[in-house]
Amino acid sequence: MKKLAMILFISLPFLAQLIVLPLVNRIDPVIFGLPFLQFWFFLWIVLTPLCTLGIYQLQKSQGGWN
Repeated sequence: MKKLAMILFISLPFLAQLIVLPLVNRIDPVIFGLPFLQFWFFLWIVLTPLCTLGIYQLQKSQGGWN
C-alpha cells in the first residue's frame, strides 16, 4: 500500500501539470478572478510541495531509502 501511495505522490504532479494540461486549457470558468488554466497552475504550485511532504513522510516511516 505504501508503494502505491509513493508512486501516486511521485506521478501526480507530473500528470496534473503536463498530461492533463490540454484538458484544462480554457478560459471559462473564472475562479478567484483567474482563468481556469492559471488557477490550475497556481493550485499545483501549492499541491506539489504537499506531494513532496507525503513522499518524505512515507520514506521516514520506512526508515530511509530502501
